Amino acid sequence: PENGIYISTGQVYEEVKALTQTVTRIESKVDGFITEAKDIRADVADHETRIRVLESGRWPLPAFGALTGLGGAVAGALALFAR
Repeated sequence: PENGIYISTGQVYEEVKALTQTVTRIESKVDGFITEAKDIRADVADHETRIRVLESGRWPLPAFGALTGLGGAVAGALALFAR
């Protein structure tokens, strides 16, 4: 050619091959990210379950504290009036 740049079919083939390898590497990295995201979702679900169990087991503590305080007040009142 008189003017411009000449790119041979061999050069185009090599560029396409290099691009294919790059895309393959990117796909493998994306697959790894997807796998990690699934693991993270499973961990979050497990943590959510554990937190729910801890929260449900904690509700009697304030009630127990209130009953203990009430019992102490009753015992104090009985001791005061028993004199």
